[in-house]
Amino acid sequence: MSAPPAPRPPRTYLFVPANRPDRYERALASGADAVIIDLEDAVAPDHKATARQTLQQWLAARPAGAPRVVVRINAPGTAGHGDDFALCALPAVRAVMLPKAERTDDASAIAALRPDLRVIALVESALGIAQARALAASPTIERLAFGNLDLALDLGLRGHSEDDLAPYRAELVLASRLAGLPAPIDGVTTAIDDEAVLRADVQRARRLGFGAKLCIHPKQLPLVRAGWLPNAAELAWAQRVVQAAGSAEGAAVAVDGTMVDAPVLQRAQALLDEAAAGATS
Repeated sequence: MSAPPAPRPPRTYLFVPANRPDRYERALASGADAVIIDLEDAVAPDHKATARQTLQQWLAARPAGAPRVVVRINAPGTAGHGDDFALCALPAVRAVMLPKAERTDDASAIAALRPDLRVIALVESALGIAQARALAASPTIERLAFGNLDLALDLGLRGHSEDDLAPYRAELVLASRLAGLPAPIDGVTTAIDDEAVLRADVQRARRLGFGAKLCIHPKQLPLVRAGWLPNAAELAWAQRVVQAAGSAEGAAVAVDGTMVDAPVLQRAQALLDEAAAGATS
């Protein structure tokens, strides 16, 4: 009997401000694969201590190993990082999002709090991009995430489009693949009510090899989930390829005027597998 397929890594990560405890449970009920409770950018400096205390009380009341709770802490070297660091020892925290990830030592220190605690490295600076392969190779890193807004600022890009960041996105995809990590998490889309922009961002991320996306509002979740599933045209092509290859019994075969070799067949089968997994998830 063949082993069951490995569970699909999370595809949707939903941010929730740590100073909005009324949204914690709603976020967990939203259908997001993972919920990131944000102590960093989403909370004003004067409110961070209160937000941290509120989050600590909520986490302390939750069972150990809560499967979908990620905490984004403040960056190393900033006020509040040490207190956030201590908070992550609570057993209800499944993973920590490390902002401004640039050093493997910072990730290792977090993971040392608990043997089962993992780290999502949010790469959002030039140095972070330069160190992406070292970060990905660290045994404490679960996944890389792309901080598109802060990276553009750090690089001094003015009036940029998301397409201008394609080389840096590609570096995270390559680093993740070389380290055997799941495909990285793409950055946020700030246009909450513009479905066309979100759809284009998801298509870009999928095309470049990303496997998930950071979301800032629950209404983004359905489009993000759907965006990673094969569309009707892709499925029809994949079915034609698999059927033609099966009928050829090892002989050379062409589909839609293109020769079907092993990589083409593997891509077609992967699309069918993605559709099947999406139908049951």
